[in-house]
Amino acid sequence: MQRSTKSPLDPDFSRTASNALPGQIVLVLQGGGALGSYQAGVYQALHEAGVEPDWIVGTSIGAINASLIAGNAAQDRLVRLKEFWSRVQRAPTWELRGLLPGSVDKWLYWTTLTRGIHGFFTPNLLAHAGDSFPLGADHAGYYSTAPLESTLSDLVNFDLLNQGCPRLTVGAAHVRTSRMRYFDSRCCKIDVKHIMASGALPPGFPAVRVNGELYWDGGILSNTPTEVVFDDDPRRDSLIFTVHLWNPVGTEPTTMAQVLNRQKDVQYSSRIASQIARHQQTHRLRHVINELAARLPDSERDRPEVRELIGYGCQTRMHVVQLLAPQLEHEDHTKDVDFSAAAIEARWGAGYAHAKAVLAVEPWVGQFDPLSGVILHEAGVGALAVE
Repeated sequence: MQRSTKSPLDPDFSRTASNALPGQIVLVLQGGGALGSYQAGVYQALHEAGVEPDWIVGTSIGAINASLIAGNAAQDRLVRLKEFWSRVQRAPTWELRGLLPGSVDKWLYWTTLTRGIHGFFTPNLLAHAGDSFPLGADHAGYYSTAPLESTLSDLVNFDLLNQGCPRLTVGAAHVRTSRMRYFDSRCCKIDVKHIMASGALPPGFPAVRVNGELYWDGGILSNTPTEVVFDDDPRRDSLIFTVHLWNPVGTEPTTMAQVLNRQKDVQYSSRIASQIARHQQTHRLRHVINELAARLPDSERDRPEVRELIGYGCQTRMHVVQLLAPQLEHEDHTKDVDFSAAAIEARWGAGYAHAKAVLAVEPWVGQFDPLSGVILHEAGVGALAVE
């Protein structure tokens, strides 16, 4: 990959370093709570290589990480990510993870459930008054995310974010219609409520009102919103880094804890394999249309009805690089609320290492089938032990 000799503090650094890359750089960030520190590590590796995204698409914690990147100047992005993950980490009062890992993990889990996470969410005591107790649509959740609003307001420059460089898209689920809504800085002004709406996972977090309408976490409908890039108009050649937090492939569970863990992976991995396969087929057909159109005589191609059919073709090529967060040692179904310092550091480090390895290999470089419009590059990972 071409490298720039400019300093990363130079505002033109990212574009110079990315000139040799195949199209716009897109970063797609999946939802997954505490697992999202893996995404921060991936961004750090890209940032250090001078590969800054032109477009970031995120859901839930992915939307939060995306806003921290898009809402800060290039030289401040990594600092803001580190500040956010420092604010939300929960440090144990004793260090016994190596001796009694299960006990410490359970203690951290129950402490998070009962006390919340500083800078992120706090218990909503009224929610425990009874299932029929009227809370109001804007407060109907077991926790309040007011601390998150304050944290994001401190760390994200929304005026800068709305300048559209990089472009930001966050997904949320419309409560009344069950439809996915993508808020895009190219089309609307994004503020802290849009980011919070994308991460408002019920029943823990209350829905967030945007322009008079209530929204829940976008992960309910599409936790890996890659389709936004594939369906963009106009489509562009792209190098898409999709950062996954939930493993779509796993072993058969034999205990209830394993069932709960695998259920989350299946639910939130968001059918990504079938989505990619469908878009590979669709884009291949678009390239086939182009090939067929090239074989027609000019007299045929100029006919209005033929021009309309040719319009369904597309010449763009999209390289999709999938990065998958590893399974930590002793990890279970509570992993998405494991905000312990050790887990955050381990996942961050894994994301950094995986992204650096992919950048070194450059799988998007080479000869490919000319009819392939979507080319998938999967980065294999294994289990990761936490000391």
